Amino acid sequence: MTATMTATDADTDTDTDTDTSTRQEIVIHRSGPAASLSVSEAPFDETLADDEVVIAVRYSGINFADIQMRLGLYPDAPKRPYVPGYEVSGHIEAVGAGVTNLRVGDPVIAGSFFGGYASRIKVPAHQAFPLAEELTLESGAAVPVAFFTAHLALFEMGRVRAGDRVLIECATGGVGSLAVQMARHVGAEVVGLTTSPGKKPFIEGLGARALTRDEFHASNERDFDFILNASGGSEVRRQMKRLGLTGRIVCMGVNSVLKDGRRSFLRLAKTVVQMPLISVFQLFNPNIGIFGLNALTVLQDEAWVRRLTEALATVSDMDLEPHVGRVFPAAEVADAHRYLETKQAKGKVLLAW
Repeated sequence: MTATMTATDADTDTDTDTDTSTRQEIVIHRSGPAASLSVSEAPFDETLADDEVVIAVRYSGINFADIQMRLGLYPDAPKRPYVPGYEVSGHIEAVGAGVTNLRVGDPVIAGSFFGGYASRIKVPAHQAFPLAEELTLESGAAVPVAFFTAHLALFEMGRVRAGDRVLIECATGGVGSLAVQMARHVGAEVVGLTTSPGKKPFIEGLGARALTRDEFHASNERDFDFILNASGGSEVRRQMKRLGLTGRIVCMGVNSVLKDGRRSFLRLAKTVVQMPLISVFQLFNPNIGIFGLNALTVLQDEAWVRRLTEALATVSDMDLEPHVGRVFPAAEVADAHRYLETKQAKGKVLLAW
């Protein structure tokens, strides 16, 4: 296998004196609190397959799934120890002999099946995408997971279109804030939920009507054509009653299993018990549909990756603004996790290398 590696002509935000045989990384060694995470140096294998690239990472995106991984609540996680992280932005540092669409020095965003919490990462070339001109490396790092998840939920499963009434449960998060904008772009009427009254102006700034979860429960809001659910548990059954004819719910997580960043097996058991066991017979008379979404599974299929890559080009057409709520130095990863898991964040939380 061969690779191309040269210095870039542009500022790559990387230290050219870095030892290219190592990298900085954050490893989950055991289940535990945010304080269990730290940065360490580790060997880095530079050998490339023909279809692989190495990225000098500038930013790593943090997702709620990473919190669940750290707490031992993520069934798809690899065997410990492993490096978490699903998305990065940075510059191409090396390319395999068969890669023709990317060159050393190109700014890119990329998806990773774990491994994204690192200063350098090796991925198949089809998982790296040229950075759109209107995006920076910072805003770009907020795109891969959020856009692909929102696109799958809204347009592949939910078939959202002009005139639909849409409820986005996680409207202040990385996925939710993009989902609000994407639904508004196609002409849907959007209601965004939050657990914090102080975050309502943020949702309204995205073009949606904002309600707290308590306000929604006390309201008579119903006849939704689409609901994006991130909490799971009893909320799914409650939201089923708010759907109109042919309404759809897409469930993309079970955030309700956590409280203030702590794992509770009692809370987990309660959430599992409260999740409705759906029978097809329950869906006949109301004419509704319930979907489950695991974007990781979809993104492991190359045909779907190609399809979503084409959709990624619509970021410019939709005039989307990925919102980065806060950037933490990688060395402060514990603080970054606490910030996200205690629901202080608005938009995406990033680690900077």
